[in-house]
Amino acid sequence: MSELLDNSRHRIETLKGIIRQLHDGADPGRLKDDFADLLAEVGPSEIAAMESSLMAEGMPQEEIQRMCDVHAAVLGGSAGCAPEDVPKGHPVDTFRRENEHIRELVSAYRDAVAPVATGASGERIAAAWQDAHRELTGINVHYLRKEYLVFPFLEKAGIAGPPKVMWGVHDEIREKLAAAGELAEGAPDLDHHQIGLAVETVVEPMLEQVDGMTFKEDRILWPMCLEHLTVRDWEAVRGQWDEYGEGLVEPAGIWLPVLPQLPEKPVTLPSDDAITMPSGHLSLRQLTALLNTLPFDLTFVDAGDRVGFFSEGADRIFARNRAIIGRKVEDCHPPKSVHIVEQVVSELRSGQRGVAEFWIQMGPRFVHIRYFAVRDPEGEFLGTLEVTQDIAPLRQLEGERRLLAEAPGEEATA
Repeated sequence: MSELLDNSRHRIETLKGIIRQLHDGADPGRLKDDFADLLAEVGPSEIAAMESSLMAEGMPQEEIQRMCDVHAAVLGGSAGCAPEDVPKGHPVDTFRRENEHIRELVSAYRDAVAPVATGASGERIAAAWQDAHRELTGINVHYLRKEYLVFPFLEKAGIAGPPKVMWGVHDEIREKLAAAGELAEGAPDLDHHQIGLAVETVVEPMLEQVDGMTFKEDRILWPMCLEHLTVRDWEAVRGQWDEYGEGLVEPAGIWLPVLPQLPEKPVTLPSDDAITMPSGHLSLRQLTALLNTLPFDLTFVDAGDRVGFFSEGADRIFARNRAIIGRKVEDCHPPKSVHIVEQVVSELRSGQRGVAEFWIQMGPRFVHIRYFAVRDPEGEFLGTLEVTQDIAPLRQLEGERRLLAEAPGEEATA
């Protein structure tokens, strides 16, 4: 066993050395030839360990991400495991089948823009380009399922580096896909030279990255996931699969069992007063602070039309005091407006409407008030939720502010 561990450590350290040489400008082909025997033994877990170790040693994730395609060129063809058989309908089976379809879409996309070299009419090229592009945009659902359904389980298994790197590459592909889409829409106004230039500088790099991602998944990611994710993890992935809409292919079969109702092992709750919900748990202290931190005011009236709860944020729009808890809602409004409140609650209760909204100007504040019907999964009416928010600052927003533009002194870009 110690010999196996030593061999694995040796491979990981050698891989790190290869990647450092790549970053210093070494020729990928020469490195691949020099380390052919070692690369033939490298498994997906060792690639994951290599990336995580480099990040722990201070190499920025963005730098690993930047060289991701070069890494794949060196590791490709030898790294990774032979595909492990999984039942039809298993998430990995569907992901792999989607990758087959993605490769077909990439090939079709290249065929669509290839006629520019033969002098085909610009109108014909533009139409084929736009059709091919619309088909390829379906990869976003594939990536979203990886990011939000699969990556969290890898991270819980202690594998954080590869998901971060791969997610970054997804975003690069999305940017290139958006740029290619804009060019495709404007293709009817481009001449052959301009189309050829667009294909060479934007479309082909995007297609190469999309195609390369299917290799990284099939040879590295899915073997890694099958090694580290439990059956219950895959049940959870499959159980939430449809929440992300229609994918590139339908699952080839029904894979059972479905999402479990209870976790495999007891969850360690943060405190004795923890409130457990389907999507997680919060202590009473955490829940109270969370509700009071929301950038809007909440008031809940139960099915018996009595006030059951209100949030106590620092800057409430309409004053509330704890004496109203348990009070009938009609007793909390002036006589001239109580009939409107009663009508709204009645319509929400009956299902005549699911939401009612109003907005009023109050000095510098522009107050948006919404009433929602609260129902359980079976549709039973549980009460009414009032959400009140000053949206005057939101109405002033223009342009964009990216996540990294939050530093003091940064201004939104128009």
